[in-house]
Formats: sequence, C-alpha cells, structure tokens
Amino acid sequence: MPHRYSMAYLTGNGADPVAAVRLAAACGYDMVSFRLLPAADEPLADLMGDDRLVAEVKAAMADTGVTMADAEMIRLKPDTDLARFDPFLDRIALLGAKHILVAVDDADEARATDAYGNLCRRVEPYGFSADLEFMPWTGVKDIRSARRMVEAAASPSAAILFDTLHFDRSSSTLEDLAALPASMMNYVQFCDGLVPYDPSDAGMIHIARQARLAPGDGGIDFAPIVARLPEGITISVEVPNRPQADAMGRENFIRMVLDKTKAVAGDA
Repeated sequence: MPHRYSMAYLTGNGADPVAAVRLAAACGYDMVSFRLLPAADEPLADLMGDDRLVAEVKAAMADTGVTMADAEMIRLKPDTDLARFDPFLDRIALLGAKHILVAVDDADEARATDAYGNLCRRVEPYGFSADLEFMPWTGVKDIRSARRMVEAAASPSAAILFDTLHFDRSSSTLEDLAALPASMMNYVQFCDGLVPYDPSDAGMIHIARQARLAPGDGGIDFAPIVARLPEGITISVEVPNRPQADAMGRENFIRMVLDKTKAVAGDA
C-alpha cells in the first residue's frame, strides 16, 4: 500500500502558510502541517490571530486539494495550564487539522503523564489525536517512555509520533518499534542526519531544527525502520535545512526531499 505524504512545517524552510500549501501541491504532497504555537524564539506567521490569513490558507487548500495533517505544537511544562491551549484547538479545527504534535519539557514523568492524559481528554471532543514525540533532550527521551505515557493516558486521542532522526539518536531499538501496536501511531516523520554527530543536547537540537538531510543523504539505515512501520502509514517529510533550500531554490528542495523520502519508503 503506498503511503500518503505530508510536508512538515519545517520543510517549508521559511515559506509562509499560503505558499506552503501551494508548494506542497506543486511538489506532489497530499498534506501539509502548520506551526501556530512557537517551539522556540522564532518568527511565526500569525495563524492564531489573523483571520484573513486563515481564510487565504483555507482557500489555497480548497483550490489545491492539499489538506492539513498536523498542527504544531503543544509543549507540556511543569506549570502548563491546559486551558490556555483552547484558542489553539479552536483555530486548528477551523483549518481541518487531524493531529497535534506534543512535546514534554518536564523531567517528572508522573506529572508529565498526568498532564498528557488530561490534554488527551481535552482534545477528544475535537476528534484530534495528541501525538507525543520522543526526543532525546526532552522529558520523553525514547519510544519506551512515550509508550508508557500513551498507555497511561488510556485515550483514543493518545498516540506516539515516531521521528527517524530522534529514533536514531535515542536509546530506542528496532525491537521497541516493532513492538508498538499499529494503532498507537498515526503518522511518522522522515529525515536523515549526518554521522558522526555532536551528541550533546545543544548539538542535537541544532541538527533537529536547522540541519537535517534528505533521506538517503546521511547515516540513518531506513530499510529496517520501514520494515517495522505500519503498512501505509502517513509519512511527514521533515527536513529543515535553509542553506540547502536557498541554494537549490525552495521548490526544487521541497520536491527533492519528497522524492528521496519516497525512495527509502518503497514508493519511488
């Protein structure tokens, strides 16, 4: 079964939301993701407050047939007030989002698990999934930690977000991946990364946010990963690399990373 492909927010490498939709369509993606809440100190299009921009994005999606896959991003901190995310949930419902990317910035697993479970219950009425991404420098460092939290949430909205870069850089194993029920994942993120690499938190964060590579251009072995993923799962292509995108031209870059992702996923 062929996969469906989404253009992750970071793959736009600075494209505004309307341009991202049209680039995704031109390059052969089925879906696109948008970031409405910042992950760091970064410029961000005002999809939260600009009604006209939201209308333009919806018109572009209707015109191209590209739909919204996931919304970024909710970060759970020790003092997070979940009620503050209600405007975000209402906004992404307008855009037709299916999934929400969730990260944990809390080293207390019990507290984070409680917060995540409450978040899942909060998004259930919307029909969203809350896809918990494990990243080695966060409070959820590997597949095993993510699975514990998802199982504890006991919610139809609870899910794990698997990213090939974070998998490769974490203590997660292929056995951990193979043991995940297919129902626990809605989509996965694909990219490659250089080997060797700086294993410090700062080094891994830099690569994850700014210096990923197209699948096949780095040191990640995709074949055993692909063999253990649910058949036909949606693949989000996440390759932030502004220097390469600028050098190639944004559209050429966005098309290239999709083509290389399809090659490693068996859809070329």
